[in-house]
Amino acid sequence: FHLRYQPQVELQGGAVIGAEALLRWRDADLGDISPGEFIPVAEESGFIVALGDWVLGEAVRQAAAWRAAGRPVAVSINVSALQFQQPGFVGRVAAVLQEHGLPSRLLELELTESILVQDADEALARLRALDRIGVQLAIDDFGTGYSSLGYLKRFPIRRLKIDRSFIKGLPGDE
Repeated sequence: FHLRYQPQVELQGGAVIGAEALLRWRDADLGDISPGEFIPVAEESGFIVALGDWVLGEAVRQAAAWRAAGRPVAVSINVSALQFQQPGFVGRVAAVLQEHGLPSRLLELELTESILVQDADEALARLRALDRIGVQLAIDDFGTGYSSLGYLKRFPIRRLKIDRSFIKGLPGDE
């Protein structure tokens, strides 16, 4: 496994303002394995928790290195529902940030809608705890699940990443 970083660019000035960490797998025999193939297996087996923890550590380490080199940009990582539900998740995030000396504002966690609706009260408590330590929160692939816009008023979410199905066909699709 390794991470690739997709830059997030400010449209007006073209400056890189962040980077999304993307998990990739290259097998010696099979070559590149699509995340669409290995992520569901990792989810089903529970391996996604250990894998997500590794991604968190590596992405924070890289963001801290960029910051030390004079290029402080926020790094964004996807968090699985199973990883988010772990009892020590918020503490682990705080510990990794402290270990690498990265300001919490330079970490964004991307969550899916399913995380918000499975146990809304528990999710809200975790989201508020992450917000209190200064971690940025985003909803990834918004619109693919069944959540209500009303949920967004309750959660400390800073950014919505709208699913491509909403914009496919624009500008001709009313």
